Amino acid sequence: MRGSQETATRPAKINIGESLAAQLHREAGAEKFGLTLAAFSVVLEEVASKYLPATAMASEVSSFLTHLRLEELALARGCALGSESAWEIFLTRYREKLFGAAHSMVPADANARELADSLYADLYGTRTAEGGRISKLNSFTGRGSLEGWLRAVLAQEYVNRFRRQQRYVSLEEQAEAGAQFEAESPDPTQAIDARLREATDEALGSLAAEDKFILANYYLDGRRLAEIARLLGVHESTISRKLEKITAGTRNAILSGLMKRGMNRKEAEQTLEVEVTELSLDVRRRLMQEKGQQTVP
Repeated sequence: MRGSQETATRPAKINIGESLAAQLHREAGAEKFGLTLAAFSVVLEEVASKYLPATAMASEVSSFLTHLRLEELALARGCALGSESAWEIFLTRYREKLFGAAHSMVPADANARELADSLYADLYGTRTAEGGRISKLNSFTGRGSLEGWLRAVLAQEYVNRFRRQQRYVSLEEQAEAGAQFEAESPDPTQAIDARLREATDEALGSLAAEDKFILANYYLDGRRLAEIARLLGVHESTISRKLEKITAGTRNAILSGLMKRGMNRKEAEQTLEVEVTELSLDVRRRLMQEKGQQTVP
């Protein structure tokens, strides 16, 4: 039963064709990163299947893939596969950039270096599961820059460390004060229309990792725009524009998802208005899940 459910929710695979795969393999210079044509074809099909419908025309697939950051995608996936040549290139290009980003979050050189270095094991993929490598770089899809994605991953690690420290201190202090911890309350999101949940999951799932990071830190953690901008190494106005664009885009994506599931425009808008409280809770739930699974697209 579980297997059939997983199959039903898994995106339909898109075959991109040998000619297009060969062209993109050359453009990416994937061979120097240890990726054969067959291996890079699997990566491209995986990314296309994640973001495009199974009914996408060949021209749409080609346009989508050619607009990816192909060389950075090949580099990231080469590192994830354990290619030494890819890893050497990665360190040459990004080691100091990661340190610089970490230094903007943690001023002390030693702490900044330790924060940056803490990512390398997860990025390289030293752990294995069922015979395969587990690397955070497998989450990079090439829709944005690899440098931006790495900054988001690093910022997420910084936030996670801060949270763990704060949670430990908070729980310890409460326990010492004799606080009694209540059992978890029933999940109030259970009452949400299934179509709304599906549309919300679909809209959030299609966001780039950095966009999810911005949403989670602003709405879930209550961080200010200036603080998020500092974490990502950009100007506050950039985050402000991004947040406005992400929020509007996500709402429109949810509306489209509801209409795709049988609602007309008016019904979809009414559903968002009527269930806005529950939707907010469900968005929090999804963002918390994303943060737990991350690393930062």
